[in-house]
Amino acid sequence: MLASDYTTSQLDVLEAEAIHIMREVAAEFERPGLLFSGGKDSIVMVRIAEKAFWPAPIPFPLMHVDTGHNFPEVIDFRDRRVAELGARLVVASVQDSIDAGRVVEETGRRASRNRLQTTTLLDAIEENEFDAVFGGARRDEEKARAKERVFSFRDDFGQWDPKNQRPELWNLYNARIRKGEHIRVFPLSNWTELDIWDYIRREEIEIPSIYYAHTRTVFERDGMLLADSEVVSRGEDEPTFETVVRYRTVGDMTCTGAVQSNATTVEQIIAEIAATRITERGATRADDRASEAAMEDRKKEGYF
Repeated sequence: MLASDYTTSQLDVLEAEAIHIMREVAAEFERPGLLFSGGKDSIVMVRIAEKAFWPAPIPFPLMHVDTGHNFPEVIDFRDRRVAELGARLVVASVQDSIDAGRVVEETGRRASRNRLQTTTLLDAIEENEFDAVFGGARRDEEKARAKERVFSFRDDFGQWDPKNQRPELWNLYNARIRKGEHIRVFPLSNWTELDIWDYIRREEIEIPSIYYAHTRTVFERDGMLLADSEVVSRGEDEPTFETVVRYRTVGDMTCTGAVQSNATTVEQIIAEIAATRITERGATRADDRASEAAMEDRKKEGYF
C-alpha cells in the first residue's frame, strides 16, 4: 500500500487562513474592496482572492491610492495585472485631493505625498461606500502592526483606536458595523516577508521588475538610497551616482529607499532576506524611521 502524506506545509496553512478570511468578508459585507498597489503583498492578496472564488471572478473591485509619485514600473504592472484579471480598478488620486483643496502639498527637500494618502483613501472609501477594505499589512513589519486585529474596526472618521478593537477568538470575526464605519481586513497578518517570497516562488507569481537587482541612478539621504527623479527634491549636497539596487518594498518614490543587492532571482532574494536582521520598512521607508510611533500615528489618523 502506498503511504500517504497528509502533512500540511506552513504556506498551505497561511493560504487556507487567508482564503477563509476573504470568503468570510464576501459573505458578511455588502461592498468590500481590495487595496492593490502593484506591490508584492497586494499581488499575493490578489492571487489568494483568485483561489478563494475560482472559477468565479473576484467579486469586489481593486483600489489603488495613487500619489502620482509612484514608480512607473509598478504602475505599468498594476494596469497589466488588472487587465489580465478583468477586474474593476478604482484609482483614488492624491493629485485630485490637492486640486480640490482637501490636502495641501508639502514643500521642501523632504516633501512627500505619502501622508496625504490618508485623506484620499478615506474620501474614496466614503465615495464608493466600501464597508470592508482588504489591506496587505503584516504583523512582522513593525510594532504598531503587531497590535492589529485581522478585522480592524474603524470609526465613522476612519480612525483606528487600539482600545476599541474587538476580540478575535479562534477564527471567529465580528463584522457588525454601523453606517459610516468600516473594517480594514488583513488576511496576511500572520505572514512574514519570507513567507511572502516563499509563496511567490511556489506559485510562480510575476512581480514588478524593480524587486530584482538592476542599475539605477540614486542619491544617499540619511543612510538610504533614493531614486533620482523629477518628483524627488534633491539638495546640492546630495550627488547622484549609479549602482546596482533592488527594492524590498514599493511606494511613493519620495520616501521609498532601495537596497544594494545583486539578487536577480526569487531564490537569491529569499537567501538575502533570510540573512538580514533589518525589517523591510526599517531598511527602506524614510517616513517610518522617524520614530517607533510613526506608524501608529498614521494608523490612528486612518491610513493603515
